[in-house]
Amino acid sequence: MKSYDYRSDTITKPTDKMRKAMYEAQVGDDVYGEDPTVKRLEELSCKISGKEAAMFVPSGTMGNQIAVKVHTSPADEILLEENCHIHWYEGGGIGAISGVVSKLIKSKNGIMDIDQIERSIRADDIHFPHTSLICMENTNNKCGGTVMDLNSMKEVYSLAKKNGIKVHLDGARIFNAAAYLGVSPKMLMMESDSVMFCLSKGLCAPVGSILAGDEDFIKRARKIRKMLGGGMRQAGILAAAGIIALEEMTERLREDHENARILAQGLDRIKGLKVEMDTVQTNIVMCDVIRDDLDSYRLREELEKSGVYSTVITDKRLRFVLHYHISKSDVTETIEIVKKTTVNL
Repeated sequence: MKSYDYRSDTITKPTDKMRKAMYEAQVGDDVYGEDPTVKRLEELSCKISGKEAAMFVPSGTMGNQIAVKVHTSPADEILLEENCHIHWYEGGGIGAISGVVSKLIKSKNGIMDIDQIERSIRADDIHFPHTSLICMENTNNKCGGTVMDLNSMKEVYSLAKKNGIKVHLDGARIFNAAAYLGVSPKMLMMESDSVMFCLSKGLCAPVGSILAGDEDFIKRARKIRKMLGGGMRQAGILAAAGIIALEEMTERLREDHENARILAQGLDRIKGLKVEMDTVQTNIVMCDVIRDDLDSYRLREELEKSGVYSTVITDKRLRFVLHYHISKSDVTETIEIVKKTTVNL
């Protein structure tokens, strides 16, 4: 039976060209700074991000956690968008690793209320924690892959600088955001002091993310990476795939966005399902089950019997993520499977 795996863009497998590059990669000990392929990847990442320095990390979560640790001191407060990955999906790491407290900022489709950010910056008072960091996420996973526009990012960064606060950008899918906005990724990444972006989601590399910032930030970040067990040895085998991801896989993300739109429109036409089309901006589709007699757990279970795999977000919401291994014809077939399955439940 054919399968259609929409659980995440993390399920992508490396391309044949990546596999060949991994096999042929020149390697050295990256903890000693001697892996030439890792160095090439980090230099390329600097050019793309506009940052002074960059560091290869095993995962996006580690990249985010390192950034928070470098930018803050224990008992500081950080401001986070209410749906952000750092708060919801990183195992409470900011408390365990950095010892910070967090304040969630309300948003619309992942764009934070700038007035609430300003009101949330703590006064200099011995009773209060020190506000040391604001984190943005672009695109916003939990909101359905929605995009934070450039002007909104500029507003946040400008306010932060005015108040002596650092800004970290969780740019796990920043290349999707850039594709949607029709701007260079650098334009988005420059509106922050540090940025993390993933190589292993829509870009198809098997492992890894990049953390970038100024020279001092990355120098300190390397120590935290080592502390967390993220220092890798002959990591050029992985970095080789990351180079191809950045050089060859970013432009095709628009195909995933187009397929997401087609899927969303098809699902929205099925009785008992609803998609908020204004949130379908990149490669993620949030599909709500609006029938009283059906929940997302049961629908997911029945769809899997026909080879369609998705992720439960709530008892009334399924997430579908488009990626390199899902074609337009796959989407058409998926819509028919979902329609048939839903009608028969």
